[in-house]
Amino acid sequence: MTALAVCLALCAAITAATWILSVVTKEYSWVDRIWSIAPVAYVWVFAVSSGFDARLVLMAALVTAWGARLTFNFARKGGYRPGGEDYRWSILRGRMPRLGFAAFNLFFISIYQNALILLITLPASTVADAGGSPLGVWDAVLALVFLAFLVGETVADEQQWRFHAWKASERAAGRTPTPGFLQSGLFAVSRHPNFFFEQAQWWVFYGFAIAATGVWLHWSIAGAVLLTLLFIGSTVFTESISRGRHPGYDAYRARVSAIVPWFPRPARAEASVAVDR
Repeated sequence: MTALAVCLALCAAITAATWILSVVTKEYSWVDRIWSIAPVAYVWVFAVSSGFDARLVLMAALVTAWGARLTFNFARKGGYRPGGEDYRWSILRGRMPRLGFAAFNLFFISIYQNALILLITLPASTVADAGGSPLGVWDAVLALVFLAFLVGETVADEQQWRFHAWKASERAAGRTPTPGFLQSGLFAVSRHPNFFFEQAQWWVFYGFAIAATGVWLHWSIAGAVLLTLLFIGSTVFTESISRGRHPGYDAYRARVSAIVPWFPRPARAEASVAVDR
């Protein structure tokens, strides 16, 4: 079997397993639980199949670092524990009819998202098909940029982790946390910096296909494009929840870029915007 065939078979098995587990357990975060693990396996399949081509090994090492960070962050938030379902799924279930959500679970959560997880790794297929070529300056640049984005996402997640720990301590002390959502650090220049860095890493990953071939456009760009579209939809849905929970969120939205970090706009004089400590 070719490396791509192995990955397709593995993806089909994971898709079936995550859907069956979601039906049996009535928890719908099984794809979330393998999101940081499956890409590592897929890219290493290509690296091993190539006879450990230097570029593919570099790509696999970077994805392994990405997966380790994401797995750690997901685990410390309780994502792997029973009941560790993403809170947004329960909200979405309440907004959809039962059969509608069942279809959504099968076709979007299980099939589409698992296909997307495979797609974002397939620049490795383009690199493998290009044949072995020596690493160059652009590979070094891409690796450094990937690692910079990895650090950025780590910082964003740590800031979010500490903020939610502070909120929990405030509630435990009988106080109402104010503000109710994070607005400082990286969240002062992007409402979702972790979303930005996550997408950016996979666009850089696609860059290795360009470095290997010298051609800018390949079919394997589809993964990065579809991932960006997924995050746009996720941002809209997540913010619809935040706007209902936090009265000051619209003022925050008016000031701060949605995803791409950028200079915040001045607050309106009549708006009173709380600043996170």
